[in-house]
Amino acid sequence: MLDILWSLGFFILAIGTLVAVHEWGHFYVARKCGVKVQRFSIGFGKALWRTHDKKGTEYVIAAIPLGGYVKMLDERAEQVNEADLPYAFNRQSVAKRMAIIAAGPAVNFIFAIFALAVMFMVGMTSVKPFIGDVTQGSIADAAGLQPGDQIVAVEGAKTPTWEAARLELTRHIGDASITLQVIPEDHSRSVERTMDTTGWQFDPEKQSPFTTLGFAPYRPPVTGNIAQVAEDSPAQRAGIQPGDKIVGVDGTWQDDWGQIQGYLADRPGENVTLLLERGNQALSVDVQLDSVGEPDQQRGFLGVVATQQPWPESMLLEQQYWPWEAVALGSAETWRFVRFTFSAIGKLFTGDISVKNLSGPVSIAQGAGVSADYGVAYFLRFLAIISVSLGIINLLPIPVLDGGHLMFYAFEWLTGKPVSERVQEIGYRIGAALLFVMMTVAIFNDFGRL
Repeated sequence: MLDILWSLGFFILAIGTLVAVHEWGHFYVARKCGVKVQRFSIGFGKALWRTHDKKGTEYVIAAIPLGGYVKMLDERAEQVNEADLPYAFNRQSVAKRMAIIAAGPAVNFIFAIFALAVMFMVGMTSVKPFIGDVTQGSIADAAGLQPGDQIVAVEGAKTPTWEAARLELTRHIGDASITLQVIPEDHSRSVERTMDTTGWQFDPEKQSPFTTLGFAPYRPPVTGNIAQVAEDSPAQRAGIQPGDKIVGVDGTWQDDWGQIQGYLADRPGENVTLLLERGNQALSVDVQLDSVGEPDQQRGFLGVVATQQPWPESMLLEQQYWPWEAVALGSAETWRFVRFTFSAIGKLFTGDISVKNLSGPVSIAQGAGVSADYGVAYFLRFLAIISVSLGIINLLPIPVLDGGHLMFYAFEWLTGKPVSERVQEIGYRIGAALLFVMMTVAIFNDFGRL
């Protein structure tokens, strides 16, 4: 329950912030263009709080935090006093109207740069993309990738971290080949490795681009020392404690945690005997494992988390910079997110990415809660990603979105006459239907992931 409330709280904070940023863009430019703003609302539905400023604008925080709007004086929506006609939105030039509409998405991109710049100033530790294992006969193996290689670029885009490498690889789903620039383990000069990715497909929600290509990120070895014991797990019921060390199973000594895990996974529901070290004591503990997984893929479950050896310093990247460096890096990272989002949208239409990967409010809430768990820097990164997505989605040429309005105004600028109200009305209906379908699919996907 606390996890749900935590995620819900940060979801409201994230969405409220991003909606306020987006609508402030419209509001600020409308004011600068001489348009009278009647209401600035964060959320829909019943007003929870409201106030007015000296210019007569009403500011509202409403009950449903899934959007917002800026209501401007407009003859198409209401009767306008003659004295106020110069301040009506529809009386402005095409250029001013386009600027007002484009300002919302533009400020989303600016906010992403700001959030990422603050993230880089706060600082965070990331892991460099060193390859751990390569699967024999895989795409990566055929390209000549080796354990210990460091991926420094994907198709020319720098990849200082695994997150950057993941985004860049995912961006190239559907391409016939992907060229990586890697530094071999011996630290010799960087070389190019080209992977034949004809027919390469994976589900970003369930699979990693790395494992489907045939390599795994390096991870420090895991020891048999127990760091955590899950509540009401077989390990807890058997009396296993944090600090214990598993040194054998069923009479066989083991010093490889991977082999211990494999042995236990192959015995769902069975009784096993674990050999433990607890301080200076040697213990033998009988445990009945639980069974987890799909009915046809059951595996044994003990319920412990083992400790991991420290990361080598050479594989860690400390990302903390002065303000001017942080702004430059924030801009570059925002551009990476922009390219990735446009690419993902394009691949949805080509079928390279399934519509099952669309996410709705539940997934966003979970992401908000998880990123907040990791700290301020990670939450700022999450805000930046969602802000970029919000900006790009609003720029899509779909009536009812900002991009649809810009499309109509571009037509008016080119032809010298506005799009007829009949055509606009039909467009808005089609646009609303498309958005409804997209949101329905996204929400169904969300519940399917629970």
